[in-house]
Amino acid sequence: MKKTNFRFSLGVLAIALAYGMSAAAHAEERKAMFAVGESQIKALGIQTAPVQKQAESIKIGFPAQVLIPPRAEQVLSSPVAGVVVQMLVQLNQAVRAGEPLLRFASPEFGQLQLQLLQANARATLARQAATREQSLFDEGIIAKRRVQEAQAALMDAEATLNQARSGLRLSGVAEATIARIIATGQPQDSIALTATQSGIVTEISAKLGQRVEAATELAHIAKIDTLWLDIQVPASESENWPRGTKSTVQGHDLSARILSTSPLISATSQTVALRAEIQGKNKSVRPGEFVTVEMPAATMPDSWDVPLVAVVHEGDQAIVFVRTPEGFEARPVKVVARAGQRTRVQGGVKAGDQIAVAGLVALKGSWLNPKESE
Repeated sequence: MKKTNFRFSLGVLAIALAYGMSAAAHAEERKAMFAVGESQIKALGIQTAPVQKQAESIKIGFPAQVLIPPRAEQVLSSPVAGVVVQMLVQLNQAVRAGEPLLRFASPEFGQLQLQLLQANARATLARQAATREQSLFDEGIIAKRRVQEAQAALMDAEATLNQARSGLRLSGVAEATIARIIATGQPQDSIALTATQSGIVTEISAKLGQRVEAATELAHIAKIDTLWLDIQVPASESENWPRGTKSTVQGHDLSARILSTSPLISATSQTVALRAEIQGKNKSVRPGEFVTVEMPAATMPDSWDVPLVAVVHEGDQAIVFVRTPEGFEARPVKVVARAGQRTRVQGGVKAGDQIAVAGLVALKGSWLNPKESE
C-alpha cells in the first residue's frame, strides 16, 4: 500500500513539473509575441522596414596614432668630439638637404684640417718634383729610374691627401668646404653639422655649450610626406583585415592601406596593432596625433543590416521587433557592427522579415506590460 502511494506521489509530481514547464514555456512564448492591432499601430506611429542583406558601407571605428616610418627619419650624430657653439635651427623647423643645423668647435677637427693642409703641401711638392724629373729625363740628363721614383712619391703623396679629404668628409665637412680650406690654406674654427635630407627637425638633443663625444646623437630630421598609422583592434578580430585592406581616417579626407599585423598582443588592452600607410599627399594629420580609423566590417554568415533605431535593449540583450500577423514578436539579436545610422546584427531575423523602425518606445512598453497596453 505504501509503495502504491509512493508511486502515485511521484506520478503527481512529474505531471506537475511537466505542466509547470509547459506553462513557463507558454508564458515565455506569450512574452515574445504580443498583439498590436492596426489601429494601435497607426495611433502609436509604428513603422516597419524590410531586413537588408549586408552592405559594404558598414564600418567600425578604432583608435589609431600617426607615426613616422623608420625609413623616413634620420639621426644626425656628432662626427668628432667637440663643444656646441651655435644653434642654427629650432624644433619642428623645415630644412633642406645641406642646410647647417648647428656648429661646434673641435680640437680633433682642427687636427684633421692640419693633416689636410700638410698632405696637400706634400702632394704639391711631389707633383712639381715629378714634372721636373720628367723634363730632365726628356732632355737626357737623368736616368729613367729617377722619373719612376718621382712618380711613386707623387702617388704616395696623393694617396695621403685623399685620405685626409676622406677624414674630413666623414666628419661631415662638405667637399666645397674642403676645397676652400685647401685653396686658402686657412683652417676653420668650427664645423657645421648639415641636414642629410630635406624634412622637419623632429628632435634636437644638443644644447648650446654642451660638450659632446664622437657619435653623440644631436638631432632628428624626418620626411612627413608619407606617414603610417598604428590601428588598435581587438585581438580576436585582427584577422578580419588582412594586408591590403583599405580604411579611412574619420574627420579627414584620407585613406590608408593595411601593411602588416603585429604578432604581439597588448597585455593591458588585449588589442593588436595594424600598421597602415596613409595614401596620397597628406596635409591634415601630423606625427603623434591620435585619430579614429574606420575599418570595413567583416562579412559574417547570417548577418543583416538594420537601422540603428530598430535595435532596443533589455538589460544586456539587444532586441528587434518583427511584424507578425497578430502584432509583433520580440527577437533577440547580436550586434556585431555599427556605423552611422546602420547596425549589423546576427540571429533573430531572416530575409523578408519586416522590423519596426519607428514607435519603438511604445512597442517596448506593450511587450513588457501587455496588460497595460490592452
